[in-house]
Amino acid sequence: MPILGTILGIVVSIVLAAIVLMIVSRLNMGLKVADFKAAAIAAVVIAVIAGVITWFLGLFSVSLSGDLIGAIVALIVAAVVLLAAAKFVPGLEVKGFGGAIIAAIGIAVVTFLGNWFLGLFGL
Repeated sequence: MPILGTILGIVVSIVLAAIVLMIVSRLNMGLKVADFKAAAIAAVVIAVIAGVITWFLGLFSVSLSGDLIGAIVALIVAAVVLLAAAKFVPGLEVKGFGGAIIAAIGIAVVTFLGNWFLGLFGL
């Protein structure tokens, strides 16, 4: 039953991403999410938009990792993804490009800390 594991993994990823969005929203870091439903929908929309943009940049051999320029490009892409997702998801509000940059940094930090914490328990 590998398909069940895949579906479960996707659902868990969406729930965790929604929790991260809710945390960043509560920290007032340039991003507001109305409720958990909006956060879950935003998590899916963000994943789809990010996937499309990353694929498109890959066509031009633009890397999103490895060095300082890659990190800056990744941060800008994350901010653009948040701005685009806010256009499609009711209940998701981003306060301009500066707010999107701050929210993207906040999301990265909260995700890093969450992964680190779960890693302490071998998860």
